[in-house]
Amino acid sequence: MVVAINPNASFGRGREVGPAVVTTLRGLGHEVTSLTEPDFLQLLDAARAAVREKPDALVVVGGDGMVNLGVAAVQGTRVPLGLVPSGTGNDMARGLGIPVDDTEAAIEALAAALHREPRRIDAGDLTFDGGEARFACILSAGFDALVNERANRMTRPRGRSRYTIALLVELARLKPIEYTLKLDGVEHVEKALLVAVANNLSFGGGMKVAPNASLDDGLFDVVLVRPLSRFNFLRIYPRVFAGTHIDDPRVVVHRARSVRIEASGVVAYADGERIAPLPITATMDARSLRVLA
Repeated sequence: MVVAINPNASFGRGREVGPAVVTTLRGLGHEVTSLTEPDFLQLLDAARAAVREKPDALVVVGGDGMVNLGVAAVQGTRVPLGLVPSGTGNDMARGLGIPVDDTEAAIEALAAALHREPRRIDAGDLTFDGGEARFACILSAGFDALVNERANRMTRPRGRSRYTIALLVELARLKPIEYTLKLDGVEHVEKALLVAVANNLSFGGGMKVAPNASLDDGLFDVVLVRPLSRFNFLRIYPRVFAGTHIDDPRVVVHRARSVRIEASGVVAYADGERIAPLPITATMDARSLRVLA
């Protein structure tokens, strides 16, 4: 087995989880190769090289960014992906029913899953100017993506407070964005504050932006929040944690296998990772990802 570890998950607070996973799996009799690298790209290269040796599984230890790395590393192979969450969001783990606040329980769930056939779930293929990528959770291209982009440009403060500041700044600048969407070839021109292409039901640490999304139905849930005043946006935003925002008539949900998003000045994020400026196309690759869950 190969275990890829992000030692900086949850701003370093999850540093002890990776070694615990390796120790437990070795104690269960598995031959384990442990991977840690100084940055994301080097770790992705190492994981891809390890997967080419056809291990019985690739296990990632970290948050949704590490899931994104794992999905890319096993692409085009039959190697199943395991997950022990130790990040800040851990939304993919939530969607798969893996414990997110109990490391021992998450490791036990992984060990038990090794004795079953892997579950097959959907993944999304992304194409954009200059490249391609893959995701398993949610692609965002609206307010939340703007917050991520601003936070990533900031050098301080460190930790989650940086995202809080970025959120407040973007809230002060809140205005609708005009999108051109192609859903299974049908064009829609919409003004919206939030656009999410969801395979999983939540992002941002439990925000159920697409509460009816399924990981294995072969369809994306495409969620749009149409223009709102700042006051009304603040009223509806907390409802996302419960998933009740979709009852509001200004929230629209489409389902599609192919989604193209065009807008100016927006950078898309998927599984919390920066992908590319729009336009971008997401294409469903149904039940192509094997997971230990």
